[in-house]
Amino acid sequence: MSDFKLISDLRPLISEILFLFMIMVSVAFPDLNAQTLKHPRKDAAWIPDLGNGYYKNPIIYADYSDPDVIRVGDNFYLVASSFDQVPGLPILQSKDLVNWKIIGHALLRQPPYDVYSKPQHGNGVWAPSIRFHNGEFYIFYPDVDYGIYMVKARNPAGSWSLPVLVQKGKGLEDPCPLWDTNGKAYLIHAYAGSRAGIRNLLVLNRMNSEGTKVLDEGVIVYDGHVSDPGVEGPKLYKRNGYYYIFAPAGGVKLGWQIVLRSKNIYGPYERRKVLDQGKTNINGPHQGAWVETQTGQSWFIHFQDRGVYGRVDLLEPMKWKNGWPMMGVNQNSEGVGEPAMSYKKPDVGKTYPIQVPQTSDEFNSTHLGLQWQWSGNPGATWLFTSGEGFLRLYAQLLPNNFKNYWDVTNILSQKFPAEKFTATTKLTFHPLSVGDKVGFIVLGASYAYLSLEKKEDGNYLAYTTCLHADKGKPETEQEIKKFDSETIYFRVTVDSNAICQFSYSFDGNNFIDAGKPFTAEHGRWIGAKVGMFCSSKIKTNDTGYADFDWFRVRP
Repeated sequence: MSDFKLISDLRPLISEILFLFMIMVSVAFPDLNAQTLKHPRKDAAWIPDLGNGYYKNPIIYADYSDPDVIRVGDNFYLVASSFDQVPGLPILQSKDLVNWKIIGHALLRQPPYDVYSKPQHGNGVWAPSIRFHNGEFYIFYPDVDYGIYMVKARNPAGSWSLPVLVQKGKGLEDPCPLWDTNGKAYLIHAYAGSRAGIRNLLVLNRMNSEGTKVLDEGVIVYDGHVSDPGVEGPKLYKRNGYYYIFAPAGGVKLGWQIVLRSKNIYGPYERRKVLDQGKTNINGPHQGAWVETQTGQSWFIHFQDRGVYGRVDLLEPMKWKNGWPMMGVNQNSEGVGEPAMSYKKPDVGKTYPIQVPQTSDEFNSTHLGLQWQWSGNPGATWLFTSGEGFLRLYAQLLPNNFKNYWDVTNILSQKFPAEKFTATTKLTFHPLSVGDKVGFIVLGASYAYLSLEKKEDGNYLAYTTCLHADKGKPETEQEIKKFDSETIYFRVTVDSNAICQFSYSFDGNNFIDAGKPFTAEHGRWIGAKVGMFCSSKIKTNDTGYADFDWFRVRP
């Protein structure tokens, strides 16, 4: 065996040893790590930037599913699926592809507005794409029950135009536009078999230059039934005279990435597999985007399905060889790479400070923090952000057919930000009627929450679980005690495998465990979320409310 072959075979092991060594150093010498990381945010439960010129995957340990990424000038912008969560189409910004922050949402209310006034689990915004054309940002997104929509803006932080239905139809998914150098515009998409009755196909339509409608019935440009079952999520590019389609196939859990290329946009297309799990523990890898830095480097961002934690985003190095992309690391003899656990950060010409997507909120603004979403289109009277240091949630009447909170819209929540974290909130309860309740919840297909509820003789503290909530199962409540004060602290500590221990405190220092640990579950196509709600059982001429002083996430 040659020395070169031996080194090549050992490369995955060497890479993993080096990565583990860096992690051990950061744990053994926390002061050194803090200095190296240049004072990272105190609420950062996951920091991908290792502070030494390298990063670790995932770059975003949160449920930003189906990411698409572009660069405009010195800024990178990422958009992701949001399903029925509102505001939808989150927009994240980065200077270096490793450190990200949320800057806005492109969809403040989701059409059809009456349909999404209540939860539509698994429906809504599926995989979107973002492009910059003629000085404007465009996002094309599918709602597989209605068709393909487009929104646009001059500023990616907003405001964005109202959605335009570009192509009506059931089962149209994962659209991506291309404005060609010859002045023609195209839109490629896949099919969701559950609605269309067919899948494994990629279809190309001519589109008008404004991006507001397609001009033909479309042409099948790739059939994946034989080699790439489950092919979806196409991203269409043009480079050096070739048209490229980047697409995942094989399913979210065990799939791979393929690249197709042709000199003619309608094909025929050559096909190569370029990325799969290999010998790593990074399953998938699924659906993503190619992007170039200012210095000419190529990178690929994709997601990995981590179940209850959602579909988290990873960054892979990428190079071009003989007109084909080489993704990830440890390419085999066929040029198929595998995901990197850690790698040198992208060269963007500068070094930028560490930042992470927002989580903690002191509620000092007159606007709701960008990390928060409702389970559908919100009402105007659901909350009040005073700018005076608290968030007020008004008690909303539960639906007549209420079974559990799986189908309640006014739950204000955010994504799990890491494998392990602690979330704590301080609140003051001001009920009006019997049955008014304020809750602190971990929500998925099953859920658990701590609550205060007004009863005939006072307010009561309780811990509630609901297993198989998505199947309409009832809650199980464990009443803890009568609570004479108005202010309380609620906390949930999330450990490995999403084991959640709820606790409460009367002084903010001494916390008492509430009930047994609860194992969080994912929702429908989304990860578990943590948040709060305020509800009522009786309709009156006014409503009770709860004031949240702050919400803090810690490692």
